[in-house]
Amino acid sequence: MELKDPKLFRQQCYVNGEWVDALNRGTIPVTNPATGETLGTVPRMGAEETRQAIEAADRALPAWRGKTAKERAHVLRKWYDLMMANQDDLAALMTAEQGKPLAESKGEIAYAAAFIEWFGEEGKRVYGDTIPAHASDKRIVVTKEPIGVCAAITPWNFPAAMITRKCGPALAAGCTMVVKPATAT
Repeated sequence: MELKDPKLFRQQCYVNGEWVDALNRGTIPVTNPATGETLGTVPRMGAEETRQAIEAADRALPAWRGKTAKERAHVLRKWYDLMMANQDDLAALMTAEQGKPLAESKGEIAYAAAFIEWFGEEGKRVYGDTIPAHASDKRIVVTKEPIGVCAAITPWNFPAAMITRKCGPALAAGCTMVVKPATAT
């Protein structure tokens, strides 16, 4: 498989700002369903690696939560821009690992990136609410704040779009994420 940017083909997991292998070095093969060819491997992460990822996301939470909605939107916009700039390579990877037709993979990358763009912009408009209370001199004030680390387990059928659909709103709101994509993709 020829990629314009071969660095996009990663065989590690991204945890705490670093690309890492499983502690026991275990891997899961990634195969092309059309040819049976092994494309590469991904780490077989277990309970300990999951705990470490959650702890890392929890440590990152104060800094990410502390960013303004505009700052978070800027980071998400950069993610969107990178996805669109690498749409062809990302689609080729998706087609090779999943068997989806290339045109559908390209469409999914654009669809996935659109979630990031949308939620990045919507995050700027997360306002609280003022609700009338039972007494005329009282008001109920609702403040919307990031609640903490969010987890996402995604299905195989839309591997890029389901990640961005879950990560986009959480990251825009100021939460950090731990994502477990489907093993098949």
